[in-house]
Amino acid sequence: MNADGPGSLLAQPLRRPSAGRSAAYLGLFLLGAVVGLAGTLVQAAWFPGGLLLALAGAAGLFLGGAYALGGRGGAVAPVIGWIVTVLVLISTRPEGDYLFGSGGSSYLFLLGGIFLAVICATLGFGGRPHGHAGGRPGGHPAGGSARLGK
Repeated sequence: MNADGPGSLLAQPLRRPSAGRSAAYLGLFLLGAVVGLAGTLVQAAWFPGGLLLALAGAAGLFLGGAYALGGRGGAVAPVIGWIVTVLVLISTRPEGDYLFGSGGSSYLFLLGGIFLAVICATLGFGGRPHGHAGGRPGGHPAGGSARLGK
């Protein structure tokens, strides 16, 4: 442990999120489901452009959720909604009907969305903007220059 703060986040007890934060997670989950449904329909309608539009919409939602809530949880909530919706739409019904076609664009949408979900949930912007190094001179977390000879 260091003397400046309470220690590692892993050493802290778990706390229930506030009601507002829980509502935000639920909203992002539902928005992820809507984006998954819309992406499923758009990617099949206009092949190259629709696929790119669907994946860009998903990536924007995942990163937007991470920025809005200041961490990985904001990206994971819409990812779960997106994945659940897409997997339900992929599964066949007893009648043999399904929403996804068997073409390559459907697989690109599924695999591309999962790839984007993993990237966005892994990045998980933790509270401070990129490029900010704690306000220390030199732009490095430790401050000063990165050269050893100084």
